[in-house]
Amino acid sequence: MKVIVQSVTTAKVRVGDNLISSIGRGLCVLVGMTHSDTERDVDYLVRKLLALRLFEDTQGKRNLEILCVSQFTLYHRLKGNKPDFHLAMQADAAQKLYNRFLKRLQNEYNVHKIKDGKFGAYMQVYIQNDGPVTVELESPIEDVKAERQAQSKLEDANEGKDDHCLNEVEK
Repeated sequence: MKVIVQSVTTAKVRVGDNLISSIGRGLCVLVGMTHSDTERDVDYLVRKLLALRLFEDTQGKRNLEILCVSQFTLYHRLKGNKPDFHLAMQADAAQKLYNRFLKRLQNEYNVHKIKDGKFGAYMQVYIQNDGPVTVELESPIEDVKAERQAQSKLEDANEGKDDHCLNEVEK
């Protein structure tokens, strides 16, 4: 799971002529999910987002609004000049995980300060970046799994070598 966090003086989301959400001073958070993401990734990123030191102080932290916008294009790969989005989570599963992200953020922060766009819609996102400050956060869970699998394979390979060495010594 990946989020792009931007400090903003104002941000809003429109779908066609309809204003969906808007915030004043706060954070605009673009949220992307890949096919292997789980609730553990949600929990990790909510913790990281709320601990991020973009806030001046504890009092200022609770006064900021947060506008979350789902954005599957965060998980793209370029094939030549053409973006490929096969790493992005399928829409139904992504919507469930995105809603979990919103709910967890509301519970951990302030339900009245959390806004979002319209999942799956073609949106116009207006961001007035403050600073500008932009930070990318990504959950490491998949990296940890891959690292553990690689370590396990290495241990299995070494175990096989040890057995082979013991057999040679016994001869």
